[in-house]
Order: sequence, then structure tokens, then C-alpha cells
Amino acid sequence: MTGFRSALFLVLAVLVTVPFGFAVPLAGLLGYRPGCATAKLYAACVIWLARLCCGIRWEIEGQENIPERPVIFMAKHQSAWETVFMQATFPPQCWIVKKQLLWLPFVGWGLMGIRAIPIDRSSGTSARDQIVEKGAKRMAQGMCVSIFPEGTRIAVGKRGRYGLGGALLAAKTGAPVVPIAHNAGEYWGRYAFRKHAGTVRVIIGKPIETAGRDAPSINRELEEWIEARMREMNPERYADA
Repeated sequence: MTGFRSALFLVLAVLVTVPFGFAVPLAGLLGYRPGCATAKLYAACVIWLARLCCGIRWEIEGQENIPERPVIFMAKHQSAWETVFMQATFPPQCWIVKKQLLWLPFVGWGLMGIRAIPIDRSSGTSARDQIVEKGAKRMAQGMCVSIFPEGTRIAVGKRGRYGLGGALLAAKTGAPVVPIAHNAGEYWGRYAFRKHAGTVRVIIGKPIETAGRDAPSINRELEEWIEARMREMNPERYADA
């Protein structure tokens, strides 16, 4: 039954993605707000389909911690679920993404419609410079910036290296960092076809103030907060992380 429900979700998600793959970039031609609003509707459809077909529900702690001004969202990355959740739940935002994603039909077009910032992760300093330069411009326009500091999806129970790009952007702009921990990988594994029913727990932390601080100290506080929450949610998984 899990396999059938997962296949049904995949088919319906693809059918939804195709029209929105055209709608999001077209709306983006009118400005980032129409583009983000259309992407938000798309993400809401996908996360609803995951709930309907696969039984993936969610509960949120700390939603009141999202300020009304541009911030930098930095989250644990375990699956695709948190990507659509954040797009469906948070204010207008652009994503820091690997440049290869822009080559994907429909999905890549949608990312362009929400002013995503593509980077070449292998370029090191150059990638961080792009995050800081382009991220600051997006925030000056009124957008939030969303980043997965570990850079790629990390298996449940594991801990990736937290890159400095987002912290450098925070240090330059003085914008607060909103940390996010969750256990979506328990139900929607990284790159997994089979999705399992359950309730994802999402914890949104209080904004980390960054004005006058350097990037390494911001990054340390972010990492310590996220990883502490992961151990609290799943102590048996993260005992050796």
C-alpha cells in the first residue's frame, strides 16, 4: 500500500508541476511578489498531496518567531518535503540553489520565476561571494533568503558540514537568521521513492541577531541550535552524530 500511495503522489505531483512550471515564471515577469505567490500556491498543492496520498502531516512550533522584515531562513536538509513546506508557509523568499537545478524543465523555470540564486558549489569562495552579493540585493528588494547550510540532503542521524555562505550574508546585511529544525527525513527520505505516513515536527527558533558579529560565530550558534533540536527530537538517531 505504501508503494501504491507513493506512486499516486508522484503522478499527481508531476501533473501539478507541469502547469505551474509555466505559471510561476510568467507571474515572475510581473515582479517577485506575483512569482512567489504563484510558487506558494504550487508548494501548498504539493504538500497537500503528500498529506492526502502519503499521510504526511506536520506540526509547527515557533511560527511566531518569523519576523515581518526580510530574514535569512536556514534549515536542516533531509528531503524535498521541507523545501515545499518552507515555500508554502513562509513569506516571499528566494532560494540559494545549485546551478544545475535551473536546467530542469518546469522546476528550473519556477526557480527563475522566484529569483533563485544559482551557485556552483565547487567554486568555493566564488560561490560564497555570489550568495553575499546577490542575497543582499534580494533582501534590499524586500525578499527573504532561504538556505540549507549543509548544502545537500543529509541522511537522518547524520550531520553535514555547515557552510559559511549564509552566515557571511547575515554578517554583511545584519539581517536576523531564523533557524529551522525538523525530522521530515523520517517519513520522506532523501531521494526516496517510498513516503511513509507520520507527523513531521518542525521547530522554528527565535531569530539569531547578527548585527556587529562575524560569520563564524553566527554559524556556530546556528549549528549548535539546529543540532541540539535534532538530538531532542530523535535522541536515538543522533546519539553519535
